[in-house]
Amino acid sequence: MEKAHDGETLRKTLLKTIKDLAENDPDNFQSGVILGRVERELNLRERDDVSEQQALLTFWHDLFRTGYLSWGYNIDNVESPHCHLTEKGRKWLEHFSRDPANLDGYLAYLRKHGKLNAIANSYLEEAVQTYNSACMKSAAVMVGAAAESLALELKESLEAKMKALGRAVPSDLLDWRIKRVLDALEREIIAQKQKMPRKLADMFESFWSAFIQQIRLARNEAGHPKSIDAVTPETVHASLLIFPELAKLCHELRSWISKSYS
Repeated sequence: MEKAHDGETLRKTLLKTIKDLAENDPDNFQSGVILGRVERELNLRERDDVSEQQALLTFWHDLFRTGYLSWGYNIDNVESPHCHLTEKGRKWLEHFSRDPANLDGYLAYLRKHGKLNAIANSYLEEAVQTYNSACMKSAAVMVGAAAESLALELKESLEAKMKALGRAVPSDLLDWRIKRVLDALEREIIAQKQKMPRKLADMFESFWSAFIQQIRLARNEAGHPKSIDAVTPETVHASLLIFPELAKLCHELRSWISKSYS
Protein backbone atom coordinates (compact mmCIF):
# COMPACT_ATOMS: atom_id res chain seq x y z
CA MET A 1 0.00 0.00 0.00
CA GLU A 2 1.19 3.52 -0.78
CA LYS A 3 2.35 5.69 2.08
CA ALA A 4 -0.56 7.53 3.71
CA HIS A 5 -0.99 11.23 3.06
CA ASP A 6 0.22 13.27 6.00
CA GLY A 7 -2.03 15.63 7.92
CA GLU A 8 -0.61 18.70 6.20
CA THR A 9 -1.59 17.37 2.76
CA LEU A 10 -5.08 16.39 3.88
CA ARG A 11 -5.74 19.71 5.59
CA LYS A 12 -4.29 21.83 2.81
CA THR A 13 -6.28 20.01 0.11
CA LEU A 14 -9.50 20.34 2.11
CA LEU A 15 -9.02 24.06 2.72
CA LYS A 16 -8.14 24.78 -0.90
CA THR A 17 -11.22 22.85 -2.04
CA ILE A 18 -13.46 24.85 0.30
CA LYS A 19 -11.96 28.10 -0.95
CA ASP A 20 -12.40 27.12 -4.58
CA LEU A 21 -16.02 26.04 -4.18
CA ALA A 22 -16.97 29.05 -2.07
CA GLU A 23 -15.56 31.45 -4.65
CA ASN A 24 -16.33 29.67 -7.92
CA ASP A 25 -19.20 27.23 -7.39
CA PRO A 26 -21.20 28.28 -4.29
CA ASP A 27 -24.36 26.45 -5.47
CA ASN A 28 -22.53 23.15 -4.96
CA PHE A 29 -21.16 24.01 -1.52
CA GLN A 30 -22.23 20.75 0.15
CA SER A 31 -20.42 18.22 2.29
CA GLY A 32 -20.55 15.42 -0.27
CA VAL A 33 -19.25 17.64 -3.06
CA ILE A 34 -16.42 19.07 -0.98
CA LEU A 35 -15.26 15.77 0.48
CA GLY A 36 -15.77 14.05 -2.87
CA ARG A 37 -13.42 16.48 -4.58
CA VAL A 38 -10.78 15.92 -1.91
CA GLU A 39 -11.23 12.16 -2.21
CA ARG A 40 -10.71 12.26 -5.97
CA GLU A 41 -7.74 14.61 -5.84
CA LEU A 42 -5.94 12.45 -3.30
CA ASN A 43 -7.28 9.13 -4.58
CA LEU A 44 -8.51 8.19 -1.11
CA ARG A 45 -11.17 5.66 -2.15
CA GLU A 46 -8.79 3.49 -4.15
CA ARG A 47 -6.19 3.70 -1.42
CA ASP A 48 -8.83 2.37 1.00
CA ASP A 49 -7.02 3.60 4.11
CA VAL A 50 -9.67 4.09 6.79
CA SER A 51 -7.33 5.96 9.15
CA GLU A 52 -6.50 8.40 6.36
CA GLN A 53 -10.20 8.96 5.60
CA GLN A 54 -10.97 9.44 9.28
CA ALA A 55 -8.20 12.02 9.57
CA LEU A 56 -9.83 13.97 6.73
CA LEU A 57 -13.21 13.74 8.46
CA THR A 58 -11.63 15.02 11.68
CA PHE A 59 -10.27 18.09 9.89
CA TRP A 60 -13.70 18.58 8.32
CA HIS A 61 -15.42 18.35 11.71
CA ASP A 62 -12.94 20.82 13.21
CA LEU A 63 -14.06 23.50 10.75
CA PHE A 64 -17.59 23.28 12.17
CA ARG A 65 -16.43 23.02 15.77
CA THR A 66 -14.28 26.13 15.49
CA GLY A 67 -16.97 28.13 13.71
CA TYR A 68 -15.70 28.45 10.13
CA LEU A 69 -18.51 26.35 8.68
CA SER A 70 -22.11 25.77 9.75
CA TRP A 71 -24.75 23.31 8.60
CA GLY A 72 -27.62 24.38 6.37
CA TYR A 73 -28.02 26.67 3.39
CA ASN A 74 -31.36 28.38 3.99
CA ILE A 75 -34.58 27.81 5.92
CA ASP A 76 -35.64 25.08 3.46
CA ASN A 77 -32.28 23.30 3.59
CA VAL A 78 -31.18 23.39 7.21
CA GLU A 79 -29.29 20.12 7.55
CA SER A 80 -26.50 18.07 6.00
CA PRO A 81 -25.34 17.87 3.24
CA HIS A 82 -26.02 21.59 2.92
CA CYS A 83 -23.53 23.86 4.66
CA HIS A 84 -22.20 27.39 4.45
CA LEU A 85 -19.31 29.59 5.45
CA THR A 86 -19.96 31.62 8.58
CA GLU A 87 -18.96 35.27 8.86
CA LYS A 88 -15.80 34.05 10.56
CA GLY A 89 -15.23 31.67 7.66
CA ARG A 90 -15.68 34.43 5.08
CA LYS A 91 -13.11 36.60 6.86
CA TRP A 92 -10.77 33.63 6.95
CA LEU A 93 -10.97 33.29 3.16
CA GLU A 94 -9.85 36.91 2.76
CA HIS A 95 -6.47 35.95 4.25
CA PHE A 96 -6.52 32.25 3.44
CA SER A 97 -2.83 31.77 2.69
CA ARG A 98 -1.69 33.05 6.08
CA ASP A 99 -4.73 32.71 8.33
CA PRO A 100 -4.13 30.76 11.57
CA ALA A 101 -6.93 28.37 10.53
CA ASN A 102 -4.64 27.30 7.69
CA LEU A 103 -2.00 26.03 10.11
CA ASP A 104 0.62 25.06 7.54
CA GLY A 105 0.15 28.21 5.46
CA TYR A 106 0.33 30.41 8.55
CA LEU A 107 3.55 28.83 9.80
CA ALA A 108 5.09 29.03 6.32
CA TYR A 109 4.21 32.74 6.09
CA LEU A 110 5.63 33.35 9.56
CA ARG A 111 8.92 31.61 8.83
CA LYS A 112 9.26 33.57 5.61
CA HIS A 113 8.71 36.95 7.26
CA GLY A 114 10.04 36.50 10.78
CA LYS A 115 13.04 34.71 12.29
CA LEU A 116 12.04 32.84 15.44
CA ASN A 117 14.27 31.46 18.13
CA ALA A 118 13.59 27.87 19.20
CA ILE A 119 11.60 28.88 22.31
CA ALA A 120 9.36 31.34 20.48
CA ASN A 121 8.82 28.84 17.67
CA SER A 122 7.79 26.11 20.11
CA TYR A 123 5.24 28.31 21.89
CA LEU A 124 3.91 29.77 18.66
CA GLU A 125 3.33 26.36 17.05
CA GLU A 126 1.40 25.30 20.14
CA ALA A 127 -0.56 28.56 20.05
CA VAL A 128 -1.75 27.86 16.49
CA GLN A 129 -2.59 24.25 17.32
CA THR A 130 -4.61 25.20 20.39
CA TYR A 131 -6.35 27.97 18.44
CA ASN A 132 -7.42 25.42 15.85
CA SER A 133 -8.69 23.21 18.67
CA ALA A 134 -10.85 26.12 19.91
CA CYS A 135 -8.79 26.41 23.14
CA MET A 136 -8.70 30.20 23.10
CA LYS A 137 -7.36 30.85 26.59
CA SER A 138 -4.49 28.44 26.03
CA ALA A 139 -3.76 29.96 22.63
CA ALA A 140 -3.68 33.48 24.09
CA VAL A 141 -1.16 32.42 26.74
CA MET A 142 1.02 30.59 24.23
CA VAL A 143 1.21 33.42 21.69
CA GLY A 144 1.92 35.84 24.55
CA ALA A 145 4.79 33.65 25.72
CA ALA A 146 6.17 33.46 22.17
CA ALA A 147 6.06 37.24 21.89
CA GLU A 148 7.80 37.70 25.23
CA SER A 149 10.55 35.33 24.09
CA LEU A 150 11.16 37.61 21.09
CA ALA A 151 11.27 40.65 23.37
CA LEU A 152 13.76 38.99 25.71
CA GLU A 153 15.94 38.04 22.74
CA LEU A 154 15.87 41.68 21.63
CA LYS A 155 16.74 42.77 25.17
CA GLU A 156 19.76 40.45 25.22
CA SER A 157 20.99 41.89 21.91
CA LEU A 158 20.68 45.45 23.21
CA GLU A 159 22.30 44.58 26.53
CA ALA A 160 25.28 42.93 24.81
CA LYS A 161 25.73 45.88 22.44
CA MET A 162 25.60 48.44 25.25
CA LYS A 163 28.23 46.53 27.21
CA ALA A 164 30.43 46.25 24.13
CA LEU A 165 30.21 50.05 23.72
CA GLY A 166 31.08 50.57 27.37
CA ARG A 167 27.68 52.03 28.18
CA ALA A 168 25.81 51.49 31.43
CA VAL A 169 22.86 49.11 31.04
CA PRO A 170 19.66 50.56 32.57
CA SER A 171 18.56 48.62 35.66
CA ASP A 172 15.06 48.15 34.26
CA LEU A 173 16.51 46.37 31.24
CA LEU A 174 17.99 43.81 33.63
CA ASP A 175 14.84 43.46 35.73
CA TRP A 176 13.11 40.09 36.06
CA ARG A 177 9.71 41.71 35.47
CA ILE A 178 8.83 41.68 31.79
CA LYS A 179 6.84 44.93 31.99
CA ARG A 180 9.90 46.84 33.18
CA VAL A 181 12.06 45.22 30.51
CA LEU A 182 9.57 46.18 27.79
CA ASP A 183 9.35 49.75 29.04
CA ALA A 184 13.15 50.01 29.11
CA LEU A 185 13.39 48.62 25.59
CA GLU A 186 10.80 51.08 24.34
CA ARG A 187 12.53 54.07 25.96
CA GLU A 188 15.91 53.16 24.48
CA ILE A 189 14.55 52.53 20.99
CA ILE A 190 12.53 55.76 21.01
CA ALA A 191 15.69 57.63 22.04
CA GLN A 192 17.45 56.16 19.00
CA LYS A 193 14.65 56.64 16.46
CA GLN A 194 16.28 59.59 14.71
CA LYS A 195 19.30 57.38 13.93
CA MET A 196 17.20 54.52 12.58
CA PRO A 197 16.16 53.96 8.96
CA ARG A 198 12.74 55.52 8.39
CA LYS A 199 11.15 52.20 7.44
CA LEU A 200 12.32 50.54 10.65
CA ALA A 201 11.16 53.47 12.76
CA ASP A 202 7.73 53.28 11.13
CA MET A 203 7.59 49.52 11.75
CA PHE A 204 8.40 50.11 15.40
CA GLU A 205 5.64 52.69 15.76
CA SER A 206 3.12 50.39 14.11
CA PHE A 207 3.81 47.03 15.73
CA TRP A 208 5.54 47.51 19.07
CA SER A 209 2.43 49.06 20.60
CA ALA A 210 0.41 46.19 19.12
CA PHE A 211 2.48 43.79 21.18
CA ILE A 212 2.01 45.81 24.37
CA GLN A 213 -1.67 46.55 23.88
CA GLN A 214 -2.97 43.47 22.04
CA ILE A 215 -0.90 40.35 22.56
CA ARG A 216 0.17 40.96 26.17
CA LEU A 217 -3.30 42.16 27.18
CA ALA A 218 -4.90 38.99 25.78
CA ARG A 219 -2.25 36.85 27.49
CA ASN A 220 -2.76 38.59 30.82
CA GLU A 221 -6.54 38.32 30.64
CA ALA A 222 -6.32 34.60 29.90
CA GLY A 223 -3.70 34.04 32.60
CA HIS A 224 -5.66 35.81 35.35
CA PRO A 225 -9.06 34.08 35.55
CA LYS A 226 -11.51 36.82 36.37
CA SER A 227 -14.11 35.82 33.79
CA ILE A 228 -15.35 32.71 32.01
CA ASP A 229 -14.90 34.47 28.69
CA ALA A 230 -11.51 35.98 29.43
CA VAL A 231 -10.61 36.17 25.74
CA THR A 232 -12.67 35.85 22.58
CA PRO A 233 -11.76 33.94 19.41
CA GLU A 234 -11.54 37.29 17.62
CA THR A 235 -8.97 38.57 20.13
CA VAL A 236 -6.76 35.50 19.77
CA HIS A 237 -7.14 35.58 16.00
CA ALA A 238 -5.96 39.21 15.99
CA SER A 239 -2.97 38.32 18.18
CA LEU A 240 -1.93 35.54 15.79
CA LEU A 241 -2.28 37.81 12.75
CA ILE A 242 -0.15 40.48 14.42
CA PHE A 243 2.56 38.06 15.55
CA PRO A 244 4.40 37.63 12.20
CA GLU A 245 4.79 41.42 11.95
CA LEU A 246 6.14 41.56 15.50
CA ALA A 247 8.59 38.75 14.68
CA LYS A 248 9.79 40.64 11.61
CA LEU A 249 10.15 43.85 13.64
CA CYS A 250 12.22 42.16 16.35
CA HIS A 251 14.44 40.56 13.72
CA GLU A 252 15.02 43.92 12.01
CA LEU A 253 15.71 45.66 15.34
CA ARG A 254 18.27 43.03 16.34
CA SER A 255 20.00 43.43 12.99
CA TRP A 256 20.06 47.21 13.36
CA ILE A 257 21.40 46.98 16.93
CA SER A 258 24.17 44.66 15.79
CA LYS A 259 25.27 46.87 12.88
CA SER A 260 24.32 50.47 13.63
CA TYR A 261 23.37 51.08 17.29
CA SER A 262 25.66 53.59 18.96
